[in-house]
Amino acid sequence: MTEPTGKAPRTGRLARSVLVGTTAARVGAKAVRHRLRASPSKEVEEEHEAEIGRMIFAAVTQLRGTALKAAQMLSMDAGVLPEGIRTQLARASHQAMPLNRALVSRAFRQAFGQEPQALYASFDPDAFAAASLGQVHRARLDDGTEVAVKVQYPGIAETIDSDLRLLRTSLRAIGRERLGLPPDELIDQMLAEVRTQLAQEVDYLYEAEQQAWFIEHARHADIVMPQVVPALTCKTVLTQQSLQGLHLDASLRLGPSQATRDRQAQALFDWFVDCAFERGHIHADMHLGNLLFLDDGRVGVLDFGCTRKLTAPFVRGLARSWLTWLRQGSGVSSALLANYRELGVAGLGLGLKDFEQSVLPKIAPVLDWATQAFATERFEFSGKTPFPTPSFDGRSQHPASFIARLPPELLSFDRAWFGLMHLLTRLQGQVDTRASMAKLEAAAQ
Repeated sequence: MTEPTGKAPRTGRLARSVLVGTTAARVGAKAVRHRLRASPSKEVEEEHEAEIGRMIFAAVTQLRGTALKAAQMLSMDAGVLPEGIRTQLARASHQAMPLNRALVSRAFRQAFGQEPQALYASFDPDAFAAASLGQVHRARLDDGTEVAVKVQYPGIAETIDSDLRLLRTSLRAIGRERLGLPPDELIDQMLAEVRTQLAQEVDYLYEAEQQAWFIEHARHADIVMPQVVPALTCKTVLTQQSLQGLHLDASLRLGPSQATRDRQAQALFDWFVDCAFERGHIHADMHLGNLLFLDDGRVGVLDFGCTRKLTAPFVRGLARSWLTWLRQGSGVSSALLANYRELGVAGLGLGLKDFEQSVLPKIAPVLDWATQAFATERFEFSGKTPFPTPSFDGRSQHPASFIARLPPELLSFDRAWFGLMHLLTRLQGQVDTRASMAKLEAAAQ
């Protein structure tokens, strides 16, 4: 790798505020112009969504850091944002540029008072991976252990609030348009959860604690989680065991056998279901960059900065709603509405008739997609249906308009499940769902 020339993300309040204000004004003006159009075609609506998404994406690309990470999080909340906007924000996963060597050295001096070369037997100053909040370097300890060292971009934690202000202002500006975003209160709840997660992700000591919890409490024979080196870990630097593996696309190019892919899919499916429905604690960032596929058929799970504890009432309510939908008996609508009331999602003001006529037709395809793997004892992900992209034209209410309260765990779970289903579909494995179904049924009790 050649020496990177990336600069630290701009963290000055004034510079970021100007960009936030300018972008929000452009988005607002664009939304107003669109509102004045009479009955635009589907193609015009889709292009309007995409253009709004490009405006926001252009801004978060300049801001980098937490803005990029927040955009990535929002892009994985499938079914909440219009597809055109979601697709544009999903590009944030690929926009990281590594820091130059001088800034890496400065980060270590601020964290430990020493250059990295004084802390490790060897340290590669060129990052081999870069993400929105930090980058990763190869290093070796004095005892010969190969480690991966994650270094946070300087000053990134101070940018969270201004970056979320950009997203909040922009989304509110178009919230009452034909794009059909949820009400402002739900957008605020969604961004409040994103803020909580970002605050955790910029604290590598928190990440180390979470990693240790999963290693101790969520073990699986075919899931590998790297051990943290506490003496070389602080709030902005995390040192952990280096795993030797490939990301999914690179692994698939080697042509693994169907048996290997089945084993890997089974491990990931069972591990996540166990974490969610038995442990009540999930890895909430299940995207392709956080997994490594090892030569021996095991799967390495990385990056525990974004995790979520799930309350017992939430797990029980979610399990009951999924089982209600899977069984599809008589009275499924009333039972499902009761489940959503138990979760706190549906208020008493939402009657059965309104639920059946205005809400259920729009969420039914999503429920089919979410529970599809549990519908048979063995499920082949080669046959997984695509996520049903919702289309909201502003002439009818967004289903989220009927939400009484948004459980904070719901956004994290939905994003994680969406990510898991996506990667298992790419893996094309087959899983036996019986053990996981039993955990779902136990959680519903």
